[in-house]
Amino acid sequence: MAFLEKLKDITDRFTGTESSHEDMDEEEVRLAAAALLVHATVVDGEVSRSETEALRDVLERRFDLDHGQAGRLIKQAAEKEKDAVDLYGFTSVLTRHLDRAGRLKIVEMLWEIVMADGVIHELEANLVWRAAELLGVTSRDRIRLRKTVEHRHV
Repeated sequence: MAFLEKLKDITDRFTGTESSHEDMDEEEVRLAAAALLVHATVVDGEVSRSETEALRDVLERRFDLDHGQAGRLIKQAAEKEKDAVDLYGFTSVLTRHLDRAGRLKIVEMLWEIVMADGVIHELEANLVWRAAELLGVTSRDRIRLRKTVEHRHV
C-alpha cells in the first residue's frame, strides 16, 4: 500500500468517513446487481408482469428494502442498464465487492428472474451463463443454483 493510501486510511478512521465508504460500496453493489437483474427481465424482448414482480421481490429480500426503495432502485438500475454496452461493468463491481457466497446469491437471483414467467428463453439462459462466468461462478454451481430455483417454482 502506498504511503498516501495508508495516510488516507488512517485519516478516514479518525474522521469517521470509513463507514461512508462502506455505504457507497453497498449502494454500488445494489445498483450493479439491480441493473444486471433488470437486464434479465428485458433480454428476451418481453417483460412479463411476473418478471417485474419477481425483480422487486428479489431486491426487497436481498437488500432489505421497502417497496418504495426497491422501486427507486429499479428505476436507477433501468437507466444504467439502458446505457450499458456489456455485462462487465456490472459484474466487475459485484466481483470486486462480494465474496463467493455473495456472487452465488447474484446468480441465484438471476435464475429467480429468468424463471419467474415459467419460460427460460435461450437468451435468458445465455445471460445467466455469461454473468456467472464473469462473476467467477463455476458451471457446476450455476447448474446447482438453477435446480434449486426450479424446485421452488414447481
